[in-house]
Amino acid sequence: MLRRRVALSVPRPPPPATVTSSSPDQTRRGAAAACLPAVLAAALLVAACGSSHPSASRTAAPSAGTSSATATTGAAAPATTPAPAADPRLRVLHTGHLPAPVQLPAVAPAGSGLLAIGGLDAADASVASIVRVQGTSARVIGRLPSPLHDAAAATIGSQTWFFGGGQAGAGSTQVLRILPSGGTRPAGTLPAGASDVAAATIGGTAYVVGGYTGTVALRSIFAFTPGHGIRVVAEMPRPLRYAAVAAVGGRLLIAGGTSGTTARSEILSFDPASGRVRRVGRLPSAVTHAVGAALGGRFYVLGGRGASLTAQRAAILAVDPATGRVRSAGRLPVALSDLSAASLPGQVTVVGGRDASGRVHDEIWALGAGA
Repeated sequence: MLRRRVALSVPRPPPPATVTSSSPDQTRRGAAAACLPAVLAAALLVAACGSSHPSASRTAAPSAGTSSATATTGAAAPATTPAPAADPRLRVLHTGHLPAPVQLPAVAPAGSGLLAIGGLDAADASVASIVRVQGTSARVIGRLPSPLHDAAAATIGSQTWFFGGGQAGAGSTQVLRILPSGGTRPAGTLPAGASDVAAATIGGTAYVVGGYTGTVALRSIFAFTPGHGIRVVAEMPRPLRYAAVAAVGGRLLIAGGTSGTTARSEILSFDPASGRVRRVGRLPSAVTHAVGAALGGRFYVLGGRGASLTAQRAAILAVDPATGRVRSAGRLPVALSDLSAASLPGQVTVVGGRDASGRVHDEIWALGAGA
């Protein structure tokens, strides 16, 4: 699909963050519904993208696809993280099934389990279910006000928050608090409606990464602190969607994703203390629609796909957040893109996904240390 790059003509104050890179090769789906115009002016440095409907995007160019970004782990990262263990390999155990197949719901820890919220079903239709996964069981406990896909979720303290999402080409600006009962409460708005976002928590703040407004992709990193609203804290080197994201050692790690129509291989690190984004490494090959997770002081990139809509991968990659070194850490039982994951104590729980045949999965997998 022919795509063209455009610049958004809005006055913009000086960038809120500095981007650095160790290489000259520096490091790009919802409808634009701007709220908080002043923040939007600082937030959007964008590139045009053609596909606006999830079903259509399954047969479009590499930046298309059905789900996110990437909903990622929402576990709060500790202020200090132990040095990574010598062996990064993970064992994979099948622990159960979701109530229905789903691709890339927004996922966040909830107690000793997780919540899987929204997503796309086997027919590429948005869903509204809020599912609690606890051990080997999974059940629907509530519903979103409307079906949404490609959103993100994060847990701050004991509360879970839901950000953005898409439906029929329109991006949602809403921020919702997910109640323990499965109900929802409005909790704010994003500066622009966005799907294809990812999120992770550091301390008392959730960081929402990149996304797509329905017409343009975003390079912004937003910070959400309950009681303090949403603000732009950094810009990535280029617009990015469907990235793998997790928090490790007080920093946000961002790997792969789609920029324009191109899958990326860069690994970025965002330091909230300095506001700086820098490139710390590269994946062995470009990957998008993967999911990120943190375990044992490492950043894991799970599954994903390459440029082709049928190039799903089973690889589990471990990234040392200090050096950017990437090592193989095992394989998923099935090559999947559009999967979701939550970082829980001692393990990573993976749910859903889409394989190369287009089948949407309902499996729940537990990944833990050990070969």
